[in-house]
Amino acid sequence: MLTYVDGRFVPDGEATISVRSRGLNYGLGCFAGVRGYLADDGQQVFVFRLDDHVRRLELSAKMLFLRSEPFAQARQAVLEVLRKNEVHYDVYLRPMVISNSTELSPVLREQDSSFIVYCLPLKRYIDKESIDVCVSSWRRTSDNAIPSRAKPTGGYLNSALARREAFDNGFDEAILLTEAGLVSEGSAEHVFIVRDGQLISPPSTEHNLDGITRRTLLALAREDLGIPVLERPIGRTELYTSDELFLCGTGAEVTPVRSVDRRKVGDGGVGPVTTRLKSHYQDVVHGRVPERLRWLTPVWG
Repeated sequence: MLTYVDGRFVPDGEATISVRSRGLNYGLGCFAGVRGYLADDGQQVFVFRLDDHVRRLELSAKMLFLRSEPFAQARQAVLEVLRKNEVHYDVYLRPMVISNSTELSPVLREQDSSFIVYCLPLKRYIDKESIDVCVSSWRRTSDNAIPSRAKPTGGYLNSALARREAFDNGFDEAILLTEAGLVSEGSAEHVFIVRDGQLISPPSTEHNLDGITRRTLLALAREDLGIPVLERPIGRTELYTSDELFLCGTGAEVTPVRSVDRRKVGDGGVGPVTTRLKSHYQDVVHGRVPERLRWLTPVWG
């Protein structure tokens, strides 16, 4: 596989950084997670909402005093990684901007920025039809401590601790609360609940990422499926009493949740609202919905 590093395409084994890099030592950087989907013809690959991901990475870097490549150049780099690797399968892409200085102190400076893109095959991020989750004892890092909107590399220590706690206690995933005790997000996914047919999601002001998949599902629910939508804070116990619950993200797509803290969600099955959204989302990303083709960037041709 070839990886893009600051204007060059190099074999993965040569896409290295120094052990002294600030990106490694202090987690100084930000990234995007992007999906490409194999079309029904078995050849074309559609990159989902590429422009939105590149733009968010650009804004993330700005927040962190780092510098992404110009929009058009960064966008092209993502597509060229897929072309040079002859990708004709479902794929995950990781564009990132890191501080690549080898100086000792943890300082963010635009001139130290390094822009990297790599890819890997990915069918399922969570390889289960529905999952069991817990509410983590770890709290989501405040946006005023480490900006969640920047999708920072270092901030994922918070996610890793929560996910390890979940695994150690027999769960598939964790949901983190804010310091105020309200639902924030999963370790790397947004949270939706359904009550009385209404789709409810905590806003991005609850110290979670301004998620592109989350925004996608809100639009699909409102505009395509006619599902009532409400964005508001969610309390922990609402997770226990919801009719349906699912997590979503670029990796997780739409992942139904069957229990929270060993309390069954609804009847323990995948509910009708979740089923409709999950099916429609798959149709959209695979290019089967003409009205949503503007969200797809073809890699080939």
